[in-house]
Formats: sequence, structure tokens, C-alpha cells
Amino acid sequence: MTKSSSNGRYWLAASPLALCAALIATPASAQDVAAGPTDADAAAEISAQQDDTIVVTGLRASIRNAVNQKRNNSSIVEVIAAEDIGKLPDASIGEALSRLPGLTSQRFDGRSNKLSVRGLSPDFTTTTLNGREMVSSDSNRAVEFDQFPSELLNGAVVYKTPDAALTNQAIGGTIDLLTIRPLSQKRRTVAIGLRGEINDKGKLNRDTKDKGYRFNIALVDQNDAGTVGWALGYARMVQPIQEQWIQAWGYGNNVGGNAALEGIKPYVKSNELTRDGLAGTLEFIPVDNWQSRLDVFYSRFNDEQTLRGQEIAGYTASSFTPVTTADGLVTSGRWNGIRTQSRNDFTDRKVNTFAIGFNNVAQFTDRLRLELDASYSRADRKFTAAETYSSTGRGQTGLTDNITYTLGGPNGISVVSGLNYADPNLWRLGDNLGWGGPFCQEALGWQCASQDGYINREASSDDLAAIKLAASYELGGPISDIRVGARFASREKTQTKTGEFLTLNAYPAVLPIPANRLVEPADLGFLGLGPSIAYDVRQLIADGVYFRTPNDLLGSAKASWDVSEDIFNTYAMANIDADLGGMDLTGNAGVQLVHTDQSSAGNVVSFNTAGGLVITPRLDGDKYWDVLPSLNLSLGLARNHKLRLGAAKVLSRSRMDDMNASRDVNFIAANALSTDITRSPWTGGGGNPKLRPWRAWQFDASYEFYFGNGGYIAVAPYYKKLLNYVYTENVLTDFNGIIAPGPIQPILREGFISAPANGRGGRIYGLELSASLPFGSLVPALEGFGAIGSASFTNSKVRRTADAVPEELPGLSKRVLNGTLYFERAGFGARVSARHRSKFLAESFALGLTSELRFAKAETILDAQVSYDLTNVGFKGLSLYVQGSNLTDEPFVQYFGDDERRVRNYHTYGRNFMAGATWKF
Repeated sequence: MTKSSSNGRYWLAASPLALCAALIATPASAQDVAAGPTDADAAAEISAQQDDTIVVTGLRASIRNAVNQKRNNSSIVEVIAAEDIGKLPDASIGEALSRLPGLTSQRFDGRSNKLSVRGLSPDFTTTTLNGREMVSSDSNRAVEFDQFPSELLNGAVVYKTPDAALTNQAIGGTIDLLTIRPLSQKRRTVAIGLRGEINDKGKLNRDTKDKGYRFNIALVDQNDAGTVGWALGYARMVQPIQEQWIQAWGYGNNVGGNAALEGIKPYVKSNELTRDGLAGTLEFIPVDNWQSRLDVFYSRFNDEQTLRGQEIAGYTASSFTPVTTADGLVTSGRWNGIRTQSRNDFTDRKVNTFAIGFNNVAQFTDRLRLELDASYSRADRKFTAAETYSSTGRGQTGLTDNITYTLGGPNGISVVSGLNYADPNLWRLGDNLGWGGPFCQEALGWQCASQDGYINREASSDDLAAIKLAASYELGGPISDIRVGARFASREKTQTKTGEFLTLNAYPAVLPIPANRLVEPADLGFLGLGPSIAYDVRQLIADGVYFRTPNDLLGSAKASWDVSEDIFNTYAMANIDADLGGMDLTGNAGVQLVHTDQSSAGNVVSFNTAGGLVITPRLDGDKYWDVLPSLNLSLGLARNHKLRLGAAKVLSRSRMDDMNASRDVNFIAANALSTDITRSPWTGGGGNPKLRPWRAWQFDASYEFYFGNGGYIAVAPYYKKLLNYVYTENVLTDFNGIIAPGPIQPILREGFISAPANGRGGRIYGLELSASLPFGSLVPALEGFGAIGSASFTNSKVRRTADAVPEELPGLSKRVLNGTLYFERAGFGARVSARHRSKFLAESFALGLTSELRFAKAETILDAQVSYDLTNVGFKGLSLYVQGSNLTDEPFVQYFGDDERRVRNYHTYGRNFMAGATWKF
């Protein structure tokens, strides 16, 4: 391990693809793991590092190195070294990160692809790749971690306390993903891995797959002089996910003073996720005292989902009979004469992510270093969700069923029914529930059922270009060096949304399902319905069975927008390396100035006197400055004891869908002559291009005690004073330029719209406990056994007004627990890892690709791995392993309000098992 400067900061040069080391959270700085592009000091020392590299290849060795980094550094962060990634069955680095202290994840389609840090939702976290901010394939800023194959990454650092040089800071934290530095390797390395994968639920849709595989290969090499190094890695994943999903419509019916279920939508959902990832690095030292590095990353992500199920519509029942009630809720009830509608749907999600960065570090004198870093990243997403309907008759005609539902049980809701839902002689293509469509007439009543299907399409692109200049000057003494820098970044995110009605060419007739498109029925037996009619919906739509009508409703125009940001940061920071009464004091103090120029282009959607849509372009935005001071201190107390303190003002930028300029406008003709602004004829809803960031003061501490060989115990309290928060408010808005749809022109040209706005802040506070316990250091007979664990406790108080009820913050679990038990000796390794989070407010999809927030129940995820390194038996570099994830088939459950009995979504994903081998030579 090579000391990089007088302030006690270290690198860890770790083998990037070894699969036999530990996962541990260690407070350190990013430069302790790899010399990122913002770390001019570490980058300039890379040649010296080549001559004193420790290659970590074992579990316990990795833990010891991580604990040493914790001990010798001043910043409070969490670290994953390369050997940790892939030890447990991680589809992406997101699952590995979710086991760190203070971090947790929400599962989407069974994958941990978004992270919460210290009780704050993914919106409060920034993600970087090699120190460079990454764009997002999401509709907002939150990076989806399943875009990043863990096999292509050398590590990750989670900043919990920023310094002034961290220009991508955030209130929750900054997650920096790291790729390999080829010049840190002493010899050529080739690594190959292959795993097979199977889901234990089998083929819920019989025409899909329940088996997949993962393959990766990497080459790391350099020239004989050690002045040019290159690394190239490729990873492919084909992952099957089988899901049983029940969605409840709601509980709005009032039956004798008790709430009753309005309807349910059970599905079986089969995903086939194919991801190809490519990462490359070219590192070279063209002349003495000059180093350059080119990083390239590309990921292609294709998720094809097949969904089949039934819509059970309570409003169509001729009568309803409560069976059992409890505490104001009909826990079991019977729909008599109810009509249902079969669903055969598909969802396709395609994402391309590209990032490139070029970094140069020059040592101009013994004291002065300069750095230039330029980067660009882009993410393109195309999302298509198609649904088609079949029924026993159009417009609420045909056969009915008698269905009894019961709340609770292993799937949240179960039913007993009598109809055969798989008989193609009963089920025909066509709408039965009267959901409207392009050919509706009032006189048709329930016969207005020309929506035989629907296609939602959403596309987005996110572009970010940045350039950064930095300089550092060595002083020596208590102030070891001074760093200054500036960064300019330009970002633009665009989203468009369209939709199409599908109507049978034979409308209003219903059609038999073509025999050549029928497939084996889907199995809805998990809730009691049994087999359900199934057909190849992709091919059926391609056959031209449906007539397509574009949907020009205001929802599509309102959901289309563009948000742009130009951000300029400049900073100055002093690093501290001093003696305080015989105790080592290290750290940094600095300030960052940030100028923001934000704008959005969108659509103002209103109606003319004939009821037609009027779309008016709108452009709006804002400019402002922020001043962000920061301080980090680390004090070495008695031997094996350390105290860390951090204080900073930080910001997180608002959600982009909240900042968009699109809005809808309603005009109340009866108020046209009003002069009272509270009775303005103008109303509406939309985004707010003037929305400012979330801002906060945060204070952190960490007390650590070290013992034995790689053991430690840490206690880390924290407090975040939120200076503002974003609420949906009635915002006074200028309606000049909007034509009133009527003969009477209004007196007022202002009114209130419902839009996001900055309001009163609050506080978030908590405590993190973490430990590494090598049992062999305590009891020699237990050599090889150990445990790593953490417990995080978080609370919040955010009120809209001083006397209001506290708001629930998305993503906040008051209790998060992580633990790993491991054993490693003589080439044999085994570990079991569990992560638990208490209930939290979770974001999920709702109608028409919109999103909603509902509480999710507490969950515990259990993973395990057994491995054997065959090096000791003559097969050098070859390892075999078996892995299992979600071993208890833990469901993801959301519910309405605060009553867990009122299920909204109930997802079960099954267990995934993998077996494979890695070979490094």
C-alpha cells in the first residue's frame, strides 16, 4: 500500500475480477480506492504505486485492508473493493451497495436498481462514474444501477460527507462507481466467468424462459515500460424473472359503513432481461510528470416482459355480499353476476447508456499540479407498454361469474370463482368493461367500448457534457496543500409521451382468438383463478388485427417536455495535516460557489370553445447562486480509537418532472368577471421551471474502535437540517397569452395552478452502527469465521406548516439492518447475507405510465454463496461457486393508507439460483 501524500491518504490497488474477498463498508476517501479524475494527488503517484502494490485476493485480507483504510483516512464514506462485487449473486452493483451501512434499495421487477442513502429517496443521491456525473435512464435524475454490470467495475465509493472539491455532491450522498486503472496492474491478466441461472417459479407464461446465463471476459495489460496500459471488459446477462402480481383497484366502496374492495387485477409476469456491457480504459504517461486516461463505458439494456391476467371489475357486479368484516373493512366478500376482462399485455424497455471521459494530470513543479477532465454521457430510453382485452361479450354482455375474495394469506388476496377463464370458445377479442375509445357516442351507453387495447409509448434522452479544471499546491506544515478548481456542466433531458387506441378492424363485433396465436394458458392458480386464456400479443398486433387511433388527450402533451441546466462550480479547499496535543489531526476545509441557469420547454394544454385541444409552447426558467462551505476533521485519540467530524451545506437538485414547463389549463366561465383572485376563472396543474434545489446543513460524527486483525466497531450519528422541501402547492400563475374558450373575456389574467413549490424544511437524523468481527482474533479455534454487520436508525420531521402533521418522506425506512456471516479457509468459502428494511414510502407505476407513492411493507432479503478455489489442487486461478438470491421468496407489498390489510400491489419474484466458474490467468 503506497502513501500518496502527507495527509495520510492511501490507494488500494485491487485485482478487479477476483471473486474471493469481503464486502465491507469503510469510511475512507475516494482516492483511497482508486485515483479518480478529481484526485490530482493520487493520479500523479501512479508510477510509484506500481512498485508497491498489494494485490488482495482473499476474503480476510480484503477485510483487513478495508479496515486499515477506515483507520487512516479523514472523510466519512462507504467503500466496496473490487473483490467484494460478485461474491454474492449481484445482477448489478446496486445489490452490493444496498448492503452498506445506511444504504438500502427498492426492488423493481425483482432487481435492486435504485438506492436510498440515510433515509432519503434516490432523488437525493448523485451517481458518478470515475468521478464524473452520470445521466439517468429514469424520468428524473436517479441512476438505475442495473445498467452497470458488477463484473466491469473495480469498486465504488459512497460519500456521506462532501468536501469542497466534490462538485457532484448531494444531500443523501454521492455514489462514485470506479473502473480499473490498468497501470496499477503488474502483469497481464485475463479473467473469464460463466454462470447459469434459473428461477424456481418455472415458466408462469409457458412461451417464456425460466433459465438464463451470465458471461464476462476481461483483459488488463500494459507495455514493458509501464507507460501505456489498457483494460477491456465485456459482460452479458440474460436473466429470467418470473413474477406473480396482484394489484387492487382500491377500497372506496361503502358497504354498511365498511370499506370494500373495488376490483383486482392479478397477473403472471415473465421478464427476459438481456444486458450487454462494455468498459474500456486506456492509460498512458507520454512524458515524465504527465499522465492521461481515457475511459469509455457502454451498456445496452433490453427488458422484454410478458403479462397475462384478468381485470375483475367490481362495478359490473349485479350485487355484492359481505362475508366477513373487521375494523371497518370487508375482509371477505362476494361479487354476484360480475363481469371480467382478460388481459394479454407486453412491455418492452430498451435503454442505451454511453459515457466517455478524458483526464489529464500534469506535475508542473514539485509543488504544483494541474488537472483537466472532460466528459460526456448520454442515456436513451424507449418504453412501450401494450395491453389487449378479451371477453365473453362486448359492452357488458355475455357470461358473468360469481367471485368471492378474501384479504390476507400468502399472496395478499385470494379468490374463488366458477368461470373457465382458459376456454377459447368463451373468450373473444374485444372490450367488455366499457372503457371508451375513439368511436364513442353517448347514445351507445355501455356499448361505447371501442378500446379493445391500448399502446403507451414513452421516450427520453439525457445528455450531459462537462469540463473541469483543478490545481493543487503543496505547502507542507499544518496546511498540507491548497486545491482550487472550476467545473462547467451542461445537461438536457427530453421526454415525450404518446398513445394509441387499438380497435378491432371488425368492430363492433368481437372476434375469435386466431388459433395460430393461442399459446398454453397462463397459470393464475396462485390466487385461485386457475388457467387463463393466453395468446401471442406481440404477433397479434403485428398481424394487423387492430385499427390504431392516435390519442391526442392532454395527458400526452402535458407529459412531453425538455429540461436544461447549465451549472458552473468553483471551489477552494485546504487540506489539514497537523498535530493536536500529540494526536494526529487530518481533514479539509473549503467552500464551493455554484451558479445555476435552468430552463424548461413544454406545452400549455387548453381547450377551445368547440372542446378541441389547444397546445401553446411554453419556455420558462431561473438563475441563482449557492454558497456551500464544508469541513471534515479526523482526530486520532488513544491508540486504536478515532473520532471524525463533518459539517457542510449541501444541495440536491429537484426532480426533472417537477421542473418541467408543461401544464394543463382549465377555464371556469362562471368566474370570468370575478376580481377576487381566490375565485379566478383560471386553474390548472403542471410543473414548475423555477423550482429551486433542496438545500440542507448536515452534521456528521463517527467514533471508531479497532481491535485484533481486521476488527472494528463504529458508531456514527448524523443530523441534516433541511432548509426547504418540495410540496405540491397552489402557485399563483400568469395566464397571459392563453385564449379564454368563450365569448366573455375574463377580468383576471392570473390564477392558481397545482404545482411543485419550495416550502418549509425540516430535519432528518439518525444513528449508524457497524462492525467487522473476525472470530479468529477473539477465539483462535474459530480462525476463518467472521461476521460483518450494520444497523441504521433514521427519523425525520418535515412539516408543510408549523402545526401540520409531519410529511412521510419517500424512501425512508426507520430501521435498516445488514449482516453477513462468512467462512474462508483452504480455498473453501461460504457466506450468508441478509438485509432488512422497515416499511417505507415507495414509488411504483400507476395508470398510463404515471407513478404513485404508496407505503411498502417491511422486507428481509436473504442471499448465499458457496465457493471453492481450485488453486490448491492444481488448477490455478479457477474457482467454482453456487449462489442463491431471494432465498425466502420475500414479497414486495404496497398498501393503501396506513392499513396493511388494504393491499395495493403484491409482488412475488421467486428464488434465483446460479452455478458457475471463474478463471483468471
